Amino acid sequence: MRYAIEITNLGDYADPRVAARLARASEEAGWEGIFVWDHLAFAWGVPSGDPWVILSAMAASTMRMKLGTAVTPLARRRPHVVANALATLDVLSSGRVIFGAGLGGVGEEFSAFGEPQETKERAAMLDEGLSVLAGFLSGEEVTHRGEHYTVEGVKLAPLPIQRPRIPIWIGGNSSAALRRAARWDGWLAPATSPDATPTMAKTPKQIAEMVTQIRRHRTTDAPFEAAVDGYTEAGDDELPRAYEEAGATWWLESIHGMRGGLDEMMVRVQTGPPG
Repeated sequence: MRYAIEITNLGDYADPRVAARLARASEEAGWEGIFVWDHLAFAWGVPSGDPWVILSAMAASTMRMKLGTAVTPLARRRPHVVANALATLDVLSSGRVIFGAGLGGVGEEFSAFGEPQETKERAAMLDEGLSVLAGFLSGEEVTHRGEHYTVEGVKLAPLPIQRPRIPIWIGGNSSAALRRAARWDGWLAPATSPDATPTMAKTPKQIAEMVTQIRRHRTTDAPFEAAVDGYTEAGDDELPRAYEEAGATWWLESIHGMRGGLDEMMVRVQTGPPG
């Protein structure tokens, strides 16, 4: 099991300076990664920072930790713009980026700007967008004429440091999300309560069943990561170990305002990973 921090991009954590301090403290305390939400929460009245600026601040403040989104709703972004941001961030961080992608769960963040809110259309955009994005990150010259995106013979530059491309992890727990995760490099399993209260919503047994479902759909024996989010007290690794036995390879310690104040959360980060 590897241990990372997962922070929101909301409220206090919308400030990239706060995120940079948390990232430095996380690395010093022995955490191996830090992931950030990607919400346009200002659409429903909550301050929200740009995740790419936040990730850049964290990349410039650390040397070793993996950095990623958990998760970016690709349907409300342009895949070529995201590919350029990811590649540039990978260069800045010396090859430490993971791209977490999913449908996105807050409808107002689409409808407020006239973007498709219907799940089926967003899913189609996500799948097509991932294909386009992966082509760019792989260094190919991309020509694509699809239902939602068109690219006419373009090659990305600069390319990311990681080869053959930046890892792509898929978030979600529906059957469609699990099938989608099986086609890529990892799964971001939402194991905590969706209302952001500090409780677990999925048991290790449920996660194990989903990991099994993903592996049934895998068509390659390439390495595959499964990351679960959750809550622990310092030094207590009992819960993460239960999820590790269920098939998880990463534990993402969930840090947000509903769990406690910023100072309290900083203390949790500084006390280090479980175990």
